Amino acid sequence: MFDFQIHSKCPNTGARVGSFSTPHGNLNTPQFMPVGTLGTVKGITAKQLNELNAQMILANTFHLHIQPGEEIVKNAGGLHDFMGWDQPILTDSGGYQVFSLSKLSKIDDQGVSFKNPRNGRNIELTPEKAIQIQMDLGADVAMAFDQCPPYPATEFEVETASIRTHHWLERCVKAHTRKDQALFGIVQGGCYPHLREESIRRVVSFDLPGIAIGGVSVGEPPSEIHKIVRHLHPLLPENLPRYLMGIGTVREMAIAVANGIDLFDCVLPTRLGRHGSALVRGERWNLRNACFKNDYQPLDISCACETCLTYSRAYLHHLIRNDELLGLTLLSLHNLSHLIRFSRSMTLAIKDGCFSEDFAPWQKDSIARHTW
Repeated sequence: MFDFQIHSKCPNTGARVGSFSTPHGNLNTPQFMPVGTLGTVKGITAKQLNELNAQMILANTFHLHIQPGEEIVKNAGGLHDFMGWDQPILTDSGGYQVFSLSKLSKIDDQGVSFKNPRNGRNIELTPEKAIQIQMDLGADVAMAFDQCPPYPATEFEVETASIRTHHWLERCVKAHTRKDQALFGIVQGGCYPHLREESIRRVVSFDLPGIAIGGVSVGEPPSEIHKIVRHLHPLLPENLPRYLMGIGTVREMAIAVANGIDLFDCVLPTRLGRHGSALVRGERWNLRNACFKNDYQPLDISCACETCLTYSRAYLHHLIRNDELLGLTLLSLHNLSHLIRFSRSMTLAIKDGCFSEDFAPWQKDSIARHTW
């Protein structure tokens, strides 16, 4: 279990094609992972995810701890059985909520104290507790508990969060005893190269089966994400799957893959869908716009998802303008298909030796023009 193999490489970039073995099957990389925070990808069934060729989904430790509670999930046979999904699952540790719920939390070296956003009660989350919850949930990959600093933050603030993250990682490793679950460490360090380098050194020293880059997509401009990824690429271990957390736009994914990143996740495709927007050939279309009222074409003629094979832009416009739930589901379905197909297209381009031509980030228009 948890063997990572590299099968193809792009000779002109760091892009690579690989596979990561888990108890619930192999995960092919590069790969976009749909986010199912509460054990559900919003509005999408497990069957639909299978039809989209999704291979791994992400769920959230903090939110599942609040509702329904890890004991209920464990008694159901684990998260796979609970949600009817038989392929790999990754669980976030709750570290992102240290950032996103900062107004409701208090951090010290022991862990984080949260105010439950549902009822205001106190929740204590430590590295040991985060690991125990994830072992009870039974995901294939568990993430170490980390402190994710905001952007912007001072060098002192970022260094303090990084040091705490490394101490917490040591405690996570000691607490993690489930052999059929991989534990990934998380590299922090913000936009400070020397702190990123030190974080990689500390995380790699634990000899874990995968590594993640955290502390991105927290308010910084995309250019800063690109700088971080480019700087870390030659420093990351070649033989581990690399996960860039919270990224889900085609340009950022292509630049990251060109720098050796394997895995991504983001709430963007379903969030956009719930707000009436579709991802089409790298662009965002607002289906509420009147220009779609009499447009009887498929949403995206190059896409084979249920939405594009069955319904017209005019029908989707009608559903969205009337706030019909079906419209929001159909757009979410298509948006997920968009990013999963994009991952697959990058894979094929790497294998065929044309990744640098079709997806090279320095060709500004190539990604938008490419049909995947």
